[in-house]
Amino acid sequence: MQEFAPPLTFATLVTRLRAAGCVFAEDEAGLLLSTAADPAGLAAMLERRVAGLPLEHVLGWAEFCGLRIDVDPGVFVPRRRTEFLVRQAVALAPERAVVVDLCCGTGALGRALASSLPGVELHATDVEPAAVRCARRNVGGLGTVYEGDLFAPLPGVLRGRVDVLLANVPYVPTEDVGLLPAEARIHEPRVALDGGDDGLDVMRRVVAEAPRWLAPGGSLLVETSERQAARAEETVGSSGLVARVVVSDELYATVVVGTRPR
Repeated sequence: MQEFAPPLTFATLVTRLRAAGCVFAEDEAGLLLSTAADPAGLAAMLERRVAGLPLEHVLGWAEFCGLRIDVDPGVFVPRRRTEFLVRQAVALAPERAVVVDLCCGTGALGRALASSLPGVELHATDVEPAAVRCARRNVGGLGTVYEGDLFAPLPGVLRGRVDVLLANVPYVPTEDVGLLPAEARIHEPRVALDGGDDGLDVMRRVVAEAPRWLAPGGSLLVETSERQAARAEETVGSSGLVARVVVSDELYATVVVGTRPR
């Protein structure tokens, strides 16, 4: 007689997840249970998580700014701390803002901003084809997603018109990438993590071009780390933008804002 494995219970899920090193095993068990379509799907999701895949890749989504964002395998997972960058952008955006989201990944930042403000004209770019496919689903009819490097694929008519320029660029120094948790190091694209020798290489490229794309009074917002903040602020200021650093202790987030003078 064929034997069938008993259905996975909440307690069993917690035990397996905890043994695999998941710190928030109870929360993850609840998410797996609520997301799985059937017992077989639940078992498959559990095995993927135990094997070390990021929870968001296992679930197929992440919560960001109160939205459910699709997250495909191999695509950078939006971090909760980056919600702080979006809050700053919402506070700065004028009515019917023109918004550009560089290094958009899943498109979470642009979608969150466009969902918070009426009449936004949203454009987003990413160099990773998998990210572009994912972002196009998430952004939907709220904007347009282009495949290409930073500003390169954007329509030229946007030059001098951008009110809010979101740039969640990679900022991990190359030598520190190997120290990242395995979930990021193994399962997220290196291009979304590695910021060069000091972590600021991609940011410098963005800053060099940003003044030509920003409208008078428009702002660039870049996430960075606390230890990089002073150098990042100096770099943004050297481009002619008025730079300042804003910090959230709650989310352990640091954002550099550079505003083009009117």
